[in-house]
Amino acid sequence: MNSRRKFLQQTSFALAGTVLASSLQQKAIASVIKKISPSDQLNVAAIGINGMGWSDTSALIKQPGINLVGLCDIDSNVLAKRMKELPGKNVDPAKVKTYDDYRKILENKNIDAVIIGTPDHWHALQMIHACEAGKDVYVEKPCGNSIGECNLMVAAQKRYNRTVQVGQWQRSQQHFKNAVDFINTGALGNIRTVKVWCYQGWMKPQPVVPDRPAPAGVDYKQWLGPAPTRAFNPSRFHFDFRWFWDYAGGLMTDWGVHLLDYALLGMNASVPKTVAALGGKFAYPDLAQETPDTLTALYEFDKFNLVWDHAMGIDNGSYGKDHGIAFIGNNGTLVLYRGGWEVLEERQSAHKVAKPFEKVMDNGLELHMKNFVEVIRSGRKEDLHCSIQDAAHVATVAQMGNISFRSGQRVAWDPTQQKFTDNAINKEYFTKQYHNGYSLPQV
Repeated sequence: MNSRRKFLQQTSFALAGTVLASSLQQKAIASVIKKISPSDQLNVAAIGINGMGWSDTSALIKQPGINLVGLCDIDSNVLAKRMKELPGKNVDPAKVKTYDDYRKILENKNIDAVIIGTPDHWHALQMIHACEAGKDVYVEKPCGNSIGECNLMVAAQKRYNRTVQVGQWQRSQQHFKNAVDFINTGALGNIRTVKVWCYQGWMKPQPVVPDRPAPAGVDYKQWLGPAPTRAFNPSRFHFDFRWFWDYAGGLMTDWGVHLLDYALLGMNASVPKTVAALGGKFAYPDLAQETPDTLTALYEFDKFNLVWDHAMGIDNGSYGKDHGIAFIGNNGTLVLYRGGWEVLEERQSAHKVAKPFEKVMDNGLELHMKNFVEVIRSGRKEDLHCSIQDAAHVATVAQMGNISFRSGQRVAWDPTQQKFTDNAINKEYFTKQYHNGYSLPQV
């Protein structure tokens, strides 16, 4: 079984309960669209449409009153492919303009909102520029590729007063919310440890291959943007960018911002006091990858410890699941993942607590887009399911784990200064250095 097929099987439960009702939903949506006034129509464009950017776009255009008017990508091959797919999504390609430079989209005053689905090293710059241009923004996770970038993204949203939703769509799924509500009842008793794990057997880096010219139709200089200049290599491109520090943070920031998010929400926790991380390239030492394929990080909070554990190439994670969050309390352990949640009884406790398995019954991505559109129309930014402030918090915690690993040190956080206590760590890792004439705006 190939990895992509396995991935689709692993995540297909997210669509449970929606397929049988699809024809009825389409009729209902068509009826709603007819009632949307011209003033409530939103013109949207997408920047970066090869992976999640296209999934996001596909989910957004299902919402009533959304007009897709622009697609942007540095790979003309991807643009051509997506344009051919538009009729199957009930979008007239003649009404959609293509772009090879995101700045041209931001110059178009008829565009109300943008999706940013580019590699992580572009998120901050494009989101800040979009807010500056008066656009509302849906930006993929992780929101920034460094703690400093996250802080500037928060400042830009505040200064320009735009609606900014971040693609941590689990925040829109009901079973995740129900699990947190159960934790808040106190039934689990004192929670002393939270375990977060991500075992992804289908994820595997590419082989080490020589550099070569970029493929025809790819504007590689534009793809690099603020990242360091280097020759094109196919093993660092498209999906595999996430395994290199120049562009991303590996599994810790790729899946970590999803899973650590609910660990922090469940514990109502802010930033840890210290972090110590160990790992390396243990599974695939000879493949093209800089980020660790195996990593364990220990986060110290005032009243509990949080353990992050990730591994590529294997699926046998804790509690028989390839990912999840376990809240280990004196009376029971709540195990939460994308498929559902349950409470396992603690045999030693006099206060017996258990909860039958509750499975996922909704589509988190589509609900996340629905929330984004509703907030744009209402102006009630406090109703966003994952604001830039929320996303910056969890991205900071994920970055702390990576920084501990990269520096080889146990890092400590100064809550007053909102920086690490070690100035050498701040200088080296707090904010990404920009290259090729790019710089982060002053906000």
